[in-house]
Amino acid sequence: MSKTTNKFSPEVRQRAVRLVLDHEHEHPSRWAAISSISAKIGCTGQTLNEWVKKAEIDAGKRGGVPTDMAAKLKALERENKELRQANEILRKASAYFAQAELDRRFKP
Repeated sequence: MSKTTNKFSPEVRQRAVRLVLDHEHEHPSRWAAISSISAKIGCTGQTLNEWVKKAEIDAGKRGGVPTDMAAKLKALERENKELRQANEILRKASAYFAQAELDRRFKP
């Protein structure tokens, strides 16, 4: 889990990404556009670049796992881990009680 807090609202992120994509042609490179816009909204260029990449992945313009699929995958992995832990607990409890039953039967 990330230890950083989200300083920027989703609306600000979307607007910044839209500004980069809309005004990219006015700058010599995408990075120049990102640097210019990130300075105006108060974030680092790297942060805004990550937002743009994520928006392109979600829109299908770039390869990668979309945000909604990544969230579903993370939830399924967490559920899988919990189920494995529960199975391990049940297996140990079953073995314990089976052994206790065997011990009780053979004692004179």
